[in-house]
Parts: sequence; C-alpha cells; structure tokens
Amino acid sequence: MSMSFDGQVAIVTGAGNGLGRSHALALAKRGAKLVINDPARNADGKSAAEDVVALITAEGGEAIANTDSVADFAAMEAMAAKALSKWGRIDVLVNNAGLLRDKSFSNMDMADFRTVVDVHLMGSTYCTKAVWAAMREQRYGRIAMTTSASGLYGSFGQANYSAAKMGLVGLMNTLHLEGAKYDIRVNCLAPIASTAMTEQILDETQHAAMTPESVSAALVYLVSRDAPERTILCAGAGSYTATKIYETDGIFLAPEDQTPENVAARIDAILDPNAQKALVDGGEQAKKFAERFLSEMPSAG
Repeated sequence: MSMSFDGQVAIVTGAGNGLGRSHALALAKRGAKLVINDPARNADGKSAAEDVVALITAEGGEAIANTDSVADFAAMEAMAAKALSKWGRIDVLVNNAGLLRDKSFSNMDMADFRTVVDVHLMGSTYCTKAVWAAMREQRYGRIAMTTSASGLYGSFGQANYSAAKMGLVGLMNTLHLEGAKYDIRVNCLAPIASTAMTEQILDETQHAAMTPESVSAALVYLVSRDAPERTILCAGAGSYTATKIYETDGIFLAPEDQTPENVAARIDAILDPNAQKALVDGGEQAKKFAERFLSEMPSAG
C-alpha cells in the first residue's frame, strides 16, 4: 500500500542540499506540505532552501523556506509558529541539519566541539521542542533524528560528531516514552550517502551506489503513519539494517565478593551474549538488579 502524506505538514532541516533535499522532495511527491530549513547558499549565491521550494512548487506542491540556524531556539520556535499559522498543524519533523569539524581529539578546539554539538544535538532538541506541544495537542506526530554509525560505533577524528550523534539516540529513547500516549513516534535514521559531507571518505564506486534517494526511502517510512517506534534504522547503497542496544544477563556478586578482582575474574560471564535482551527503559535495569539481589540474598527481603 502506497504511503501518502496528503494533508500533512513536514519540517525538514538542512534540506537545501544532500540528504535533506532528497528527504524533502520525497515527502513532497507523496503530498506533504513542506517547511524547507537551511541557512546555506548555493554556489550561485542563491538560497539553497528557496531553490528547493521552487522545485516543489513547480511540481504543484506547497512549501515555504526558512533560512535560520537550528542552533537558534527562538528562530526554531518562530519557524514552527509560522507553519502552524499557515497550515494549522505539524505532522512530521525531520532533524537532518548538520556539519563537520573533524580533527583528532588531541588537536580538536573545544569551540569546534561545541559547534558540532550545538547544531546536531541541541539543534535537533530545539526543533523538537518547538513542535512538541502542537503534536501533543493534535495527538499525532512523527519525528526522525539523524544519528550516525560514527555515533553508534565511533570514528577516528570525530569525537564531537560521535558524541552528538549518540546523544540523539538517548534523546529518542526518552521522547519515545514521553510521546507514546500522544501517538508521537520518535525514531533514528543512521544514513550513509554520497553528499558533500562524505566526499572525502567514499571512493568513486561507493559514491555511485550511495544515493541520497536510497536513504530517503528509509526516512519516509520512519515518518509515515505506520512508522515503527524507537527504532535505529540504518540505510545506505540499498542496504537497510537496524541497530539495537542490548544488555547481557550478567552475574551477581554477594556483598562480601564485590571486589574489582572478582569482577575481572568473571568478566567473560558478564560479557556473555546468551540471554541478552533489549530493555524498555532505565527503570527496567534497576528492577532487574533489585530482583536478582532479592533472589540471591533472600534474607535481605
């Protein structure tokens, strides 16, 4: 069954070029009204956001441009307010805006660390906060965070980027819990595509295969009516996978045995993946630990 966004309003940040542009055009083709956010200007000096708006309206769609930085909370509130004033609702938010300031950690300027965190993590937080109340009130919303394999697994020279991208996974986890009863579904996309941000790390063959459009197929699903919940969906070059965070079953040590030497001696059992599981929230871990303590130390109960 075809996914339609007729009657829906979507905000896509960093949508002037690359993945954001691809996401926005894919949503527009399926009927969404778009806010195209991007402060960048193209080589000809024209607004990248305005160029994408022109493409959408030329095809009979509806779109408006916003050229503010996602790192400006007041500006993001104003952007959301304008969308609500024009169309009366906001159904989809795609937090895609980003930048790089790559250097090894020993050589990294802390101002560059903060800049990357401000755009990726705080920018996504600001945009989400700006639309959250409207989504709660209408009891519907779809939000996609853009994480990265660099955040999930690490990448040399990207401590700032990795920290920000993994922070978005934590943000997703909690917003999923808080938004579920309002049918606000929050997910993460971990993309790899041939864009300006990856031109230095992909060879010619990889560039040809890793189209933005292959990633946008995953993104459109993540913000559709039938979207999953709390999912990290990875996409690139036609491959689609999911990353999950599991906790091992682990071991129990009685109080008199709780020494670093005993932890070291039992590390293989602690790391044993058999019986590992994904936890629902942080409280589930606390419950697991408490129940094991009571079962191992019944006199404590």
